[in-house]
Amino acid sequence: MNNMIMILGVTASGKSTLAFDLARTIGAQIISIDSMKVYRRMDIGTAKPSSERRNAVKHHLIDILEPSESCSAGKFLDLTNQAIDLVKSENKPLIAAGGTALYTKTLLYGMFDGPPANDDIRNALKERIDTEGIQALHRELTQVDPEASERIHPNDARRIIRALEVHQITGKPISSFQNQFSAEKPLDNWKIIGLRRQKDQESRRMNLRVKKMVEMGLLEEVENLLAEDNPLSKQAAAAIGYAEIIDHLKGEFSFDEAIEKIKINTRKFAKSQRTWFKSFKGVTWIDVEEDQTPDDILNETMELLQP
Repeated sequence: MNNMIMILGVTASGKSTLAFDLARTIGAQIISIDSMKVYRRMDIGTAKPSSERRNAVKHHLIDILEPSESCSAGKFLDLTNQAIDLVKSENKPLIAAGGTALYTKTLLYGMFDGPPANDDIRNALKERIDTEGIQALHRELTQVDPEASERIHPNDARRIIRALEVHQITGKPISSFQNQFSAEKPLDNWKIIGLRRQKDQESRRMNLRVKKMVEMGLLEEVENLLAEDNPLSKQAAAAIGYAEIIDHLKGEFSFDEAIEKIKINTRKFAKSQRTWFKSFKGVTWIDVEEDQTPDDILNETMELLQP
């Protein structure tokens, strides 16, 4: 059986449950490939695994940064490689799972070649955000690179700036660079398992997840984060579930409207994940039926992992 397994799927597809069940079955450790689960105290809105699950199976790259810190793709890749080396040193199989498609693709296929940062362009774009607002820059990105604008949250200033910066430097959309990953097949002999469900089934699961987050206290979690001495980084504040509640707390719309916006943005995020995953090579997809149980999915996965 392969000792390096990647589990793909859109948000709320069941990746984390499969990763946990599989890890218990084969004695593996789990590496979270998620740009938001890295943040401490951002628990409910990121759907982190429960403390019971984390006690039962060792997880990596969860709760490693303060919400005031930022984390680039390069930094995340370094942290991931360190975690992989640690798991290998303990002679354990590893299971990587998460929904941050860029980080996942970077890990599987290598970094893409893009131009270095240009401080003059970045500063000019930051000034435009102050004067015109982030939404204006996101609309501009939609015009020059609709594929990137679909993937990037309208409040994610860092990534919007980078995408517009790349376009200004090269005259090409950043999505064209992100499609030019170095490997035609997964690096390091990864076995990639993908979970797919019908879109209406996925949407119901997403709505149920949002409902559960509200019941668990998402509003209070965001209020507590905003009350901390160090402000949330732009990256953390742009996370789906947090950005909408923050706007509600600013008085921009009601709580019920914020929840609906979370559901809508979650579905948009899933659509962008599907777009990314179409370009992934070497994936064995499991088409999950609505009546399949976690045990059914685990058994099907175990069969696929047999040599």
